[in-house]
Amino acid sequence: MRSTAKITTAVLAAGALTLGLSACGAGDSGSDGPLIVAASPTPHAEILNYVKDNLAKKEGLDLEVKEFTDYVTPNTATQDGSVGANYFQNQPYLDDFNKKNGTDIVPVVTVHLEPLGLYSHKVKKADALKSGATVAIPNDTVNEARALKLLAANKLITLKDGVGNEATPSDIAENPKKLKFKELEAAQTPRSLDDVDAAVVNGNYALSSDLKPAKDALVLESPKDNPYGNFLAVKKGEEKDPRVKKLAKLLTSPEVKKFIQDKYDGAVLASF
Repeated sequence: MRSTAKITTAVLAAGALTLGLSACGAGDSGSDGPLIVAASPTPHAEILNYVKDNLAKKEGLDLEVKEFTDYVTPNTATQDGSVGANYFQNQPYLDDFNKKNGTDIVPVVTVHLEPLGLYSHKVKKADALKSGATVAIPNDTVNEARALKLLAANKLITLKDGVGNEATPSDIAENPKKLKFKELEAAQTPRSLDDVDAAVVNGNYALSSDLKPAKDALVLESPKDNPYGNFLAVKKGEEKDPRVKKLAKLLTSPEVKKFIQDKYDGAVLASF
């Protein structure tokens, strides 16, 4: 999103009530109540629910998972204490979010990487895209830059020297195919595939849309030296909450690594 929407306290409170969230026991350090974690449905909530169903009880952790389909509410809910933690984002996105919203959310432990991919219902190879083809890309600052870097890494475009995590189509230096870009909310990119020639889709939204990154992507982000690993995050000061420590330990356990490998077949990669 090019500009972050201002959310009033009243709206946040109403949203929390609608979602059935309770600040009581969610963000208080040392509380005996459940740890409520906000997460994207796939794969984050699936991984958390595996922990909840198979590992949490033995560790003495009462875990609740709340699913969100956007990239804003999990952070605002973590900041205001409606939830005790979240699991959905990477470091460049969090840095940008904190800067723009005055929040102080911090990472706890990195769990996995979802390779970003370029998908199409119209062509089988990226170089088969015709001149003037329309490509949908996420419109939030970090994921838009990440999408453009993916296209540049595969020689579909060239970016200006020194472009960082805030790149936009205006930072394209060379565009030999004269590609046109349709900027959409990240969750909408897989749904756009029938209307555009190709779309860059985040891994979690690809999975939830029955796209198989390892098989269906025309080009796929390399995991080597990738800064976009997804992590468990909390409001600053909550890192020492015993419940958060227990969850961090379980999320980086051999059992979770095997679950990720078996369930996602390379579409999600464990980062530990």
